[in-house]
Amino acid sequence: MAVESDHRASDSPYVARVWRGRTSGAGTMTSVATSTWELVFWDDEGVVHAAVRGPETAASSAEITGDSESFGITFAHGTSMPHLPIARLVDGGVESPHVTGRTFVLRGEEWEIPRMDDAEQFVQKLVHAGVLTRDPLVDEVVWGGIAKVGTRSVQRRISSATGLTQGAIRQIERAREAALLIGEGVAPLEVVHRLGYYDQPHLARALQRFIGRTATQLRRRDDAADPMSLLYKTENPGRS
Repeated sequence: MAVESDHRASDSPYVARVWRGRTSGAGTMTSVATSTWELVFWDDEGVVHAAVRGPETAASSAEITGDSESFGITFAHGTSMPHLPIARLVDGGVESPHVTGRTFVLRGEEWEIPRMDDAEQFVQKLVHAGVLTRDPLVDEVVWGGIAKVGTRSVQRRISSATGLTQGAIRQIERAREAALLIGEGVAPLEVVHRLGYYDQPHLARALQRFIGRTATQLRRRDDAADPMSLLYKTENPGRS
């Protein structure tokens, strides 16, 4: 099975990344854990689908049965849909009830399916319509900022906006960063020191849980292993 992907960062405070992908043939793909949610569109052998997919708290396997093209908008921490509480979407999702080749239904309204080059304009339409909201404190705190409100209030706001605790988000993001570093050739012991793992067994457990790979598989870019879903470096966007 072949997997091709392309992705880019975004200058919208609501969006973390925009991506598209293509699969050909049948097989199994490893979906790595992610602390963000996304709006996804895909064409599966001529049938168009649209869905909101929530954060994934562990690596999982996904069956690919044929040729497919997909496009997604991954939202920044703190972005949410008031009509669709994110906690209900963790390790799951909700598919649009009606999709054509050009439109889909969200919050009971029909929207034109966006493209990779106009994703931000589409997101802005959702914001103006009240479909999307954003709590800027959440993105700031997740990336290490200091909040000017109480700890309990911060945790409630993070949980409400992301469906996850701050600790869970940091564990997932740290494992993703570790996987990238090891894939670039950084020794596991160095990754332990850089990212604050207790020891190599602690790192190994995190990689297995959140990435679905061992350090050896990542280092060798094991061709025998299933392809992985999009894995990219996340950075503090410095937004306000």
